[in-house]
Amino acid sequence: MTADEVLDEFRMVGALRQGHFVLSSGLHSPIFLQKNLVFMHPERSERLCRALAERIRAEAGAVDAVVSPAVGGIIPGYETARSLGVPAMYLEREAGVFRLRRGFGLDPGARVVMVEDIVTTGLSSREAVAAIREAGGEVVAAACIVDRSDGEAEVGAPLIALARYKVPAYPADALPPELAALPVEDPGSRRLAGGGQR
Repeated sequence: MTADEVLDEFRMVGALRQGHFVLSSGLHSPIFLQKNLVFMHPERSERLCRALAERIRAEAGAVDAVVSPAVGGIIPGYETARSLGVPAMYLEREAGVFRLRRGFGLDPGARVVMVEDIVTTGLSSREAVAAIREAGGEVVAAACIVDRSDGEAEVGAPLIALARYKVPAYPADALPPELAALPVEDPGSRRLAGGGQR
C-alpha cells in the first residue's frame, strides 16, 4: 500500500481535514487527520492494518505481541495484531504514566511491536515504548499508520510507518498569519481528563 493509497482512505471518508487545529501535542496545524472516521469502518481498518502488519513482518521479523497506547492506538493495534496472529494489548495511563493493566502482561524478553495510530512529535510513542520495556518486553519496532513528522519524530525505537506525510505544525506563539486568522478547533484528546496520544 502506497502513501497515497493510505491517505486516500482518509480522504474518502472526509478524515483529511483542513483548517486550524490544535493537535494533541499542543502544536497548531492547518491539517488534521481525523483517524476515527477511518477506524469506524472495519474494512478500512483491516485493509490499513493488514498492510502495516506486512511491513512489520518485512522490517522487524516475527513478533510475540502488539502493545498500543490507549485510546487512539487500540483499534489499529488490535487489527495489526490480528493480521500478525499475535495477542493485542494496550497501555493506559495510571497517575499520568502508561502501564499495562487489566491483567495484561509480557513474558520477559517478548518481542513486541508498539503500534500507534498517528505520530506527530513522538511523545506518546516514547512513553509507550518505555512502558513496554519496563514491563519486560523487547521493543523491536514502533509502527504507525501515518507519520506526520516524515521521519523526524524520535519514538524510542525504529519507526515503521505505513505512510509518511509531512504536515506543518507550529507552537501557539509562532503561527503564520494565514493560520492565526482562522478559527481554532481542538479535536485532540490529550487535554481531555489528561489522556490522549501522539
